[in-house]
Amino acid sequence: MLPDVRAVVAIGLRGQFGLNGHLPWQGRKDREFVADVERFFELTRGHVLIMGHRTYISVPKFAFEDRTIVEIHRNERPEEVLARFPGRVVFIGGGPPVYAAYARFVRLWDINRLPYDGEADRWFDPAWLVAN
Repeated sequence: MLPDVRAVVAIGLRGQFGLNGHLPWQGRKDREFVADVERFFELTRGHVLIMGHRTYISVPKFAFEDRTIVEIHRNERPEEVLARFPGRVVFIGGGPPVYAAYARFVRLWDINRLPYDGEADRWFDPAWLVAN
């Protein structure tokens, strides 16, 4: 029995979602950006959150208190990772290689488009939405 797999991601106006290992808008205090971070932590509370190494090391310490956060590695098969959490809600937290590997299992994509139109080095790939 596989878990209920979901993805939660915020993107800029052109699909941007990463810059130098961080969110491109990191540190912005505008209402939309703060609300997005709050919503992310509310959505994932009590659930499993899996992510690659770069995303994992960016997670603030408080987040480990009320969700199961799992760092995954390139050599792990998605089916085996997901099988460790039967009946649970598992959120895919990124980055791009993780979304690409797990996209075919995602039942629900929660995408928040933010008013950011600056530089990025990571982009959301719409092909992930139809990976099945």
